[in-house]
Amino acid sequence: EPFVESGGGLVQPGGSLTLSCQGSGSIFDIFGIEWYRDPPGKERELVAKIRANGDIRYADSVRGRFTISRDEGQKIVFLQMRDLKPEDAAVYYCKADDDRVPWGRGTQVTVSS
Repeated sequence: EPFVESGGGLVQPGGSLTLSCQGSGSIFDIFGIEWYRDPPGKERELVAKIRANGDIRYADSVRGRFTISRDEGQKIVFLQMRDLKPEDAAVYYCKADDDRVPWGRGTQVTVSS
């Protein structure tokens, strides 16, 4: 697997979590990285992405609450999430911004009191 996600868990509304996307090989060096999420009963959503040139984009639903960053040396992309809401609950996946590269297995985020 080119990417392995971790850091999910159960958090109360208003809480914070940081997800990690561990990359491997040269894929991490070549491509931008995107975080998607699959909320239950809803369509998959692109949450944030960081291009290879460092350009960053966020979905309107998370802008101002989520921060994406990458550690080139350790080949990790982080998604810092704060002020979490019940609607943020989902399985979160990271992927390269190239559909030829397989997805990771995802990490579950549950937001509930």
